[in-house]
Amino acid sequence: MNQENEPEVTRREAGRTESVRASRLWWDRNADDYQREHGDFLGDDRFVWGPEGLDEERARLLGPAEELAGRSVLEVGSGAAQCSRWLAARGARPVALDVSHRQLQHALRIAQASPDAPAFPLVQADAGALPFADGSFDLACSAYGALPFVADPLGVLREVHRVLRPGGRWVFSVTHPIRWAFPDEPGVEGLTVHSSYFDRTPYVEQDEHGRAVYVEHHRTLGDRVRDVVAAGFRLVDLVEPEWPEGNRQVWGGWSPLRGRLIPGTAIFVCERD
Repeated sequence: MNQENEPEVTRREAGRTESVRASRLWWDRNADDYQREHGDFLGDDRFVWGPEGLDEERARLLGPAEELAGRSVLEVGSGAAQCSRWLAARGARPVALDVSHRQLQHALRIAQASPDAPAFPLVQADAGALPFADGSFDLACSAYGALPFVADPLGVLREVHRVLRPGGRWVFSVTHPIRWAFPDEPGVEGLTVHSSYFDRTPYVEQDEHGRAVYVEHHRTLGDRVRDVVAAGFRLVDLVEPEWPEGNRQVWGGWSPLRGRLIPGTAIFVCERD
């Protein structure tokens, strides 16, 4: 490592246990900075699917907003539960689940600042082992939560399938797989392919002892579709949001420059038979 305490970046295998541990510790350690940097964009009760700014108010991927009232919804990888708060304001009965205790503390902070807003449960748990009975929910959603960071995405999808009722809808967004072939840079340097799209080796940041402190897993578009089908879902739609003219923010490798040329987010709309 070049500097003390600076993680080493590598591409190597990282299994389920190591990935879960790394995600929990990374988000606990970085939740404050994340909410400080992105909190204005995410809002306190906005349901946004990704850095492009596509929100559920307009997209209606979970169904018409006027039909959400009374429906039980599981948010997987909720962070500070902004999406669940939006759902609750429309009469839904959300449960916000996240692996990070610190992220859920931010959910409590926002809730305490709005005591008149509808309350809903917060649950700390691993998305690969959901602590709910079969058929507990009408809907499930995840906006960049859990799926990019798990070693066994099929296992997570099967768990979501298990806790959904027949006919339930499951919508999740992830980094668009094509972005893995490009450097994670928002400028022109991020527009030249530098690695194979088909290289599924995880991106890992590790400490001086070789322990992962951050892990992100790559799946191709085909891998994602096959996982959806293998878990028992029917793929209803695959949304690739275009970068809107009015969004001038830069978020990591997402930017107006890149967003006009290559997709940054993929949203999978699925239904349980």
